[in-house]
Amino acid sequence: MTERLYYDDAYLTEFDARVAETRPDGWVALDRSAFYPTSGGQPYDTGVLEFEDQSVAVTDVEVKDDVVWHRIDGVLKAGQRVHGRIDWARRFEHMQQHAADHMLAGAAWERYGGVTIGLHLGKEDSTIDMDLPGGRTHLTREEIDTLEALVNARVQADDPIRCWFPEPEALDRLPLRKRPTVSEHVRVVAMGDYEMVACGGTHPRTTGQIGPVKIISSAPARGKMRLCFVAGMRAVRYIQRAVRCAVEVSALVSADFDTAADALKREREAAQQVRREQNQRLTLAALEHLRATRQGDLYCGHVEYADHEVLQHAAVELIRDPKAVALLSCPRGEGRLLIFARGAQAAPDMAALLRSSGARGGGKPDMAQGSAADDAALKNALAALL
Repeated sequence: MTERLYYDDAYLTEFDARVAETRPDGWVALDRSAFYPTSGGQPYDTGVLEFEDQSVAVTDVEVKDDVVWHRIDGVLKAGQRVHGRIDWARRFEHMQQHAADHMLAGAAWERYGGVTIGLHLGKEDSTIDMDLPGGRTHLTREEIDTLEALVNARVQADDPIRCWFPEPEALDRLPLRKRPTVSEHVRVVAMGDYEMVACGGTHPRTTGQIGPVKIISSAPARGKMRLCFVAGMRAVRYIQRAVRCAVEVSALVSADFDTAADALKREREAAQQVRREQNQRLTLAALEHLRATRQGDLYCGHVEYADHEVLQHAAVELIRDPKAVALLSCPRGEGRLLIFARGAQAAPDMAALLRSSGARGGGKPDMAQGSAADDAALKNALAALL
């Protein structure tokens, strides 16, 4: 059994220990360790183990049967004395995210009845999966703002965070947010007078050290609600990026923060309307060009000024005639975009024709799309039908 020093002091960054056991796959166990192993959604610590005038990097940490194992990039021997030094920046960032999870989960339970069923601390952001009453899978914008404001108010209160192992009799009397998943050596974490739950992770000493908490999104995930968030310096960096984007967008649309979104929406709608009108004109021109190529019920042609949307609209219009077959192409990069289509009473299989022409792509018997390096595929398809 490894003495887990982080239980007593999450701020301990250096310690002395003895190598208790080694494995041939590069893992070593220590008799005592401040390195946190991956557990409960919180990632492992990294750092170094120093001995004599040398050191080895700790690149992963896990716990099995109460023994903390450390993956190292060198060789140590059983009985060897080492001095451990953890990567404090990584540890503290994880502490902030983990404590923010507690704050958000507790506040969501208090306000909306959300039951936490999973946590993941990622490299950029973190997520909490919750089961909401009535099968809801997201929070409204107003509910997110309320939750975020409540959590940040509790952060600013700088309330104490306490971690301890209560006796079984005392544990039964504690107002835990949810029941522990283990029955022995239960460690409890309490924040202020509003959050108390069993947890073996590392946490700051006070809520103020969590730093700002920012909810990024609320979205469905496997039938539950997934809350994505950042805290501490991650939140600061996220807000900095968001503000820079808001400033640039506001300047581009000549509006302030409060009206920039509406101004951008109006500009996009106007641009889309212009594009629709332009495509209508191009489609009419393409139809005029293609109808001049008509050979019985067959239309075949390359439209130099068309794009995918224009070509597709032209194909749909041509095959309103149930006996029509349309073999069309337009530029795509250095090659050709192809659309083969037929009316309801026409016989050729367009997907098979596309493949046999030498083009890449596929589709259904009545319409297929693909690409080719040049106009050879269009000529091959035309020859096959004549």
